[in-house]
Amino acid sequence: MDCALDNGVRGIRAQCGGGCTCSTCHGFVDEAWFHLVGPPLGDEADILEYVPGRRDTSRLTCQIPIRDELDGVVIHVPPPE
Repeated sequence: MDCALDNGVRGIRAQCGGGCTCSTCHGFVDEAWFHLVGPPLGDEADILEYVPGRRDTSRLTCQIPIRDELDGVVIHVPPPE
């Protein structure tokens, strides 16, 4: 999420500042990368249950830890509601 905000990615509002409470940083992890990113867990999974347009590859970008193996990861930002 911070990387998206720092680079001006449109559609990532991040109203809660990365606290995993608002879903305004929702994105779709590209299927080619999802096996490395992994599925949402815990509170993130609970919040995503209520996100309109949720997909199997949905994640809250604030909950994706940045790791070397994710260099180049593709995350699609859903259209505005």
